[in-house]
Amino acid sequence: MSDDSAFTYNGGRVGPGETQNLRYSVSETYLGDPVRIPVTIVNGERDGPTVFLSAAAHGDELNGIEVVRTVAHGWDHTDLRGTLVCMPVLNVPGFLAQQRYLPILDRDLNRSFPGSESSTSAKRMAYQIFRNFIEPCDVGLDFHTSTRGRTNMLHVRGNLADDGVNRLAHAFGSNVILAGEGPDGSLRGEATRAGVPTITLEMGEAHRFQRDLIDEALDGVRSVFAEYGLAETDTVRWPGWRTVITGDREKTWIRADAGGIVDMHYSRGALVHEGDRICTITNPFLDDNVTVEAPFTGLLVGILENPVVYPGNPICHLVELSTSTRRVLERQQSPAAEAET
Repeated sequence: MSDDSAFTYNGGRVGPGETQNLRYSVSETYLGDPVRIPVTIVNGERDGPTVFLSAAAHGDELNGIEVVRTVAHGWDHTDLRGTLVCMPVLNVPGFLAQQRYLPILDRDLNRSFPGSESSTSAKRMAYQIFRNFIEPCDVGLDFHTSTRGRTNMLHVRGNLADDGVNRLAHAFGSNVILAGEGPDGSLRGEATRAGVPTITLEMGEAHRFQRDLIDEALDGVRSVFAEYGLAETDTVRWPGWRTVITGDREKTWIRADAGGIVDMHYSRGALVHEGDRICTITNPFLDDNVTVEAPFTGLLVGILENPVVYPGNPICHLVELSTSTRRVLERQQSPAAEAET
């Protein structure tokens, strides 16, 4: 931010106490019309950190859109300390087509950061977003869902080797944190490397709003605001239990060894024990069943929603739990605990 606490971008300025809604041009269509992304900048009257919230870098991942819109336009920011840069739809062409990638040669916007002003169409778009609305910030929250046909429980992904990311990831207050730098060109990875600690929030599935996950994510945003002093009335939350997955040994994608129709026996977020039957794969005649068992005791962070697979297709994402965390979760998911609720 500049010395007078204004947020500036190429073509505009938002002073303290001001809110600005804009449609910022990041590219052009085949007809030469501008491609504009919606951006809301809320600059508080009092100094504080600058935080970006982004969603729909993949155009069909919708849950995060509602999170960012609610923060920007549904919350009272009268006493905000700092600045919010809210970008509910990064991939406007993909959003309009309701598909994951940019319709221009199917390029992945979330593998194109920090971008380039003289490269591919995707990298040019990423450059405009990154230079104007990511680099000026102090921390960032980037919202995603699982890809089409799968669903995730709400969890955080980030490079915990970076102190700023580690603080941010824990402040969000999710049960699960998956540690890692992220793919080359990803928004969270490149923003962190540029000095803007950023985490990815994975939640639910594509092509829909899931209110329970949206509300849970909003609680996480409030917790982040409390941690960084943006909102005086909020408190940093403790989710009750937490597991931090730091190595490949502690997680695995379980893949189908046979093609067929899948009958899942557990939902996302369920605890499964070694040897439990996670799902059964059958053929149309129900005479050749293949059982898929848990290779170790852990948590189903992500599962298949579309009940058909080819050999090699992912069925579920399983992460290992410590003994103490497993015991807490076993108590929470016991029949007695469910009866009390």
